[in-house]
Amino acid sequence: MTKDIHQLKRIGWGTRGVFALGISASLAGNVLHAADNPVSKAISAWSPLALLLTVELISRIPTRRGWMTVARLGATAVIAGIAAWVSYWHMAGVAARYGETGASPYLLPFSVDGLIVAASISLVEIGGRIRALSEPAEDVTPAVRIAPIVAEPVIPAPLAEVEPVIPELVKKTAAKRVTPRPASADKVARAAAKHPGASVAEIAKKAGVSVSTARRHLPAARLTDASASAPVPGETPVLVAA
Repeated sequence: MTKDIHQLKRIGWGTRGVFALGISASLAGNVLHAADNPVSKAISAWSPLALLLTVELISRIPTRRGWMTVARLGATAVIAGIAAWVSYWHMAGVAARYGETGASPYLLPFSVDGLIVAASISLVEIGGRIRALSEPAEDVTPAVRIAPIVAEPVIPAPLAEVEPVIPELVKKTAAKRVTPRPASADKVARAAAKHPGASVAEIAKKAGVSVSTARRHLPAARLTDASASAPVPGETPVLVAA
């Protein structure tokens, strides 16, 4: 957007140069055609100067809708018409005096007045575009009314009915008590695993328990007849008479 504004300003200054050139030509024609005294020359120069100032005001001051804008544009049109009429006859007389013949003295003023009109319209248009880009854009979004949010009352859910706990069911579903395995059983199992062919007495000796304890913890398959009938060291065999 800034780049466009700078470019329009450069074009505007160039257009002002063209407009000033047309005003200078009209001013020169009016002064040359006037009588040779300062008052006549000042009067003849007034119309182009009035047009120059009017176009500058129109191009630089923003226009708004209303009767004031219409009045200003109307005044500009009247001043431009008067300046064009006066300048036309002055320039036609100057052209005829300095050698132009036929239709040339009457057509030459149209080129000057037409240049002034085109440049003045361009200045007004460029000034309007620069103001349109410079002014912030109006927010045209329609206002949206936001209704207040009303929270609905929260109704607590009814508590679930709790069935009565029967003591007998608690007793039945209670976890069973687990009796830990004695340490002697582990010793016997390890000794039996290390010495698979040993007798009960040897396993009891290796495990550091009594023979009866080893016999109780050993599997039934290990309790063969040979190990069961074998004498235990330290025990005296009892002889039974026939």
